[in-house]
Amino acid sequence: MQPATKQLYSIEDFRRRVAGNSCDVDHLGYGDHRWNPGHPRLHEMHGAKLRDAAVLVPVVDRPGEATVILTKRNEALRNHSGQVAFPGGRIDSTDASAEDAAMREADEEIGLQPHEVEIIARMPDYVSGSGYRIAPVIGIVRPGFVLTINHDEVETVFEVPLGFLMDPTNHTQNSREWNGLEWAFFDMPYGGQRIWGVTAGIIRSIYERYYA
Repeated sequence: MQPATKQLYSIEDFRRRVAGNSCDVDHLGYGDHRWNPGHPRLHEMHGAKLRDAAVLVPVVDRPGEATVILTKRNEALRNHSGQVAFPGGRIDSTDASAEDAAMREADEEIGLQPHEVEIIARMPDYVSGSGYRIAPVIGIVRPGFVLTINHDEVETVFEVPLGFLMDPTNHTQNSREWNGLEWAFFDMPYGGQRIWGVTAGIIRSIYERYYA
């Protein structure tokens, strides 16, 4: 990778893009409906009570090019087992905010401590086809952190270069049958891991907001 390209995906450039983008999302909002316009499943969700959740998008301040921390969920979990995800989960009644929920979950899942993360933005909510209203919280992670993985929830943790995730040529659109109907989603394989579904949808939304 050429130095100029690395500079494009440095933490300084990322911080500038996030700080300089305060525009409201369009009236459609972010969510799975953007990839599935007119899908019957989305009509079923209209007016339904969505479950609130939050995820941390941890962007690591690596020299030259920033990276993003992702987890692979434990295969034994009942929901979304084995899938690649951001640290996160449901917002509890004891959480003061979505930001607090995202940091609590990051601590519980991978041992990422609040003092190691600088929260710089909160993306517009991402509505999933499974009925969640997800608040993506963007944080810059300081180098030198040591993770402690909760293996009851997380199988492994890995980092992906920001440049890979923000390159639209790596955003493949696929589909699968869900409850007898085709469901479209983004797919971003990297290093033997499959980043897809809601996680890939949130990444695509970050790309559209800050890089497109």
